[in-house]
Amino acid sequence: MRTYEVTYILDTRMGDDATTALMEKFAAIVNDNSGEVRQVKPWGKRRFAYELKGRREGNYVTMAFSAEPDTMAEVRRQMSLSDEVLRSLFIVNN
Repeated sequence: MRTYEVTYILDTRMGDDATTALMEKFAAIVNDNSGEVRQVKPWGKRRFAYELKGRREGNYVTMAFSAEPDTMAEVRRQMSLSDEVLRSLFIVNN
């Protein structure tokens, strides 16, 4: 297993409950595929330096996890399919 860290930006127009549900959904994908979520750290709302997909601010979240490459690919796929995720960045820590 490899260790990964992903930072993603969620749309601020979502409510707090929807934001929490989406963070739990991404963590559940890792857990359901024999991975281990080590930490989910919401940074809160931050203002962008420039407009991103018509938005001026977003909710930043960082998730650190251990998983197989296939699991990481599935998390990345689910984030790309979600309209609420404005941007994501994956880092391999090995």
